[in-house]
Amino acid sequence: MSFTYKSSVLAAAAALALAACSFGPSGKPPAMPSPGHYGAQAQPSKTVAAGGVAQAFDVGTTPVPQWWRLYRSEALDTLVEEGLRNSPTLAATQRTLAAAQEELRVQVGASTLPSIDGAVQVERARSPVVPGLGPEQVQYNFFAGQLLAHYTFDLFGQTRYMNSASAARVDAQAFELEASRRALAANIVASAINMASLDRQIALTERLVAVSDDAANEDQQRYALGSVSRAQALASKQDAASIAATLPALRQQRASAIHALAVLMGRTPDNAPRVPDLGSLSLPEHVPVAVPSDLLRSRPDIQAADAAVKAAAADVGAATAQLFPSLSLTGSMGRGGFSWPAVLSGAGGLWAIGASLSQPIFHGGALIAQRRASIDAYDAAVLHYKSTVLSAFQDVANSLAALDNDAQTLASTEVAADAARAAFDDTTSRHSMGSLPSAATRASESRYLNAQISATRAAGQRMSDTAALFQAMGELPATQQTAASTR
Repeated sequence: MSFTYKSSVLAAAAALALAACSFGPSGKPPAMPSPGHYGAQAQPSKTVAAGGVAQAFDVGTTPVPQWWRLYRSEALDTLVEEGLRNSPTLAATQRTLAAAQEELRVQVGASTLPSIDGAVQVERARSPVVPGLGPEQVQYNFFAGQLLAHYTFDLFGQTRYMNSASAARVDAQAFELEASRRALAANIVASAINMASLDRQIALTERLVAVSDDAANEDQQRYALGSVSRAQALASKQDAASIAATLPALRQQRASAIHALAVLMGRTPDNAPRVPDLGSLSLPEHVPVAVPSDLLRSRPDIQAADAAVKAAAADVGAATAQLFPSLSLTGSMGRGGFSWPAVLSGAGGLWAIGASLSQPIFHGGALIAQRRASIDAYDAAVLHYKSTVLSAFQDVANSLAALDNDAQTLASTEVAADAARAAFDDTTSRHSMGSLPSAATRASESRYLNAQISATRAAGQRMSDTAALFQAMGELPATQQTAASTR
């Protein structure tokens, strides 16, 4: 008995203390640092020239909504548009969001407006009576029709907080849908670029295998004639087999990529789409680099984390408000009686009105524990927001560094490929004049093909990393794009 009394006093004291302060946090996300540049070192204004393009980093510009169009490939645009239109995964996320929006309407309507119900009762009953004091049984009919109303006043904002939390979670789902949409577009673009690069690498490797086989066959013939050693013939055979062994791995990479692309677009793997040639893709010459304050608004994952903070703050308010009294009103009106004439007469009127006031007193500490749990969940949401922002900064920093290094890599591989091409041309000319054997020509061509493979791989990586940077920048809403463009 003393324990109950002590708990009641503590609950009342807690309620009075909470009444003197805000029921919950404001829901504003924590202030984040605004770095002068994203990476450990400031990014250059543009990359070195490679592939005929020196990409410029346009700092402070707004992100590009349909950035894949900057590759200037109608085939690539068609792939992305079909994927956004037909992807079952994206469609499922859209329907999940629609369901959540409808559930929110249900919750708001049921909690903020009075409920009015109609009820009709028709009953025929038999009741026993005391023997000797009247008929042995009484049979009667009863008819009634009523309107029933109920309303709970949101005195301390519990309903408002709960609805705010649900609305913020729906907003988070909307931002997650946008993140899924952008991720789908980026995956389609990256897959198409990867396959275009693999197609060229496979073609070059097939030619390299043919050259190596010719060299191995010639050395085998020369060994049979005694003009070369057995060791050289076996080494040529080993080299040819090693080069041939790289082809299945490249073909498997392409098969996996094309199957994945087909599924991303809502197709079956056997109905995979055609992909554009690597040479038909133009590398975007200008890439936007949003300032950190714009990045916080343009990245859907950050916006989703922001909405989660707002939802958790509202949960704290709801958990606090439930410690306070609740007032409800009920009312009913209608007509009733034991016969239809009685129902329709003046004596058949029915009505009732009532009010109830409840105050939590003792719940075994559950309500206080629930509030503490909601505070802990809010702190976790704030920390998750900070982590999401830092990860976004990291994504941008990595993408900027990758583009700078990709350009340098491609420039070096192009120099090597140009030198190998010149050497191959020179060797071919000298062979045609009879001053060099065919083995020297094949060796020179092999070096040139290897250099081309490296340059192709570097060019594809640069295009893919450009898509990753566009993805990392996010997309400002239309109203914010207008404001940003006027700065």
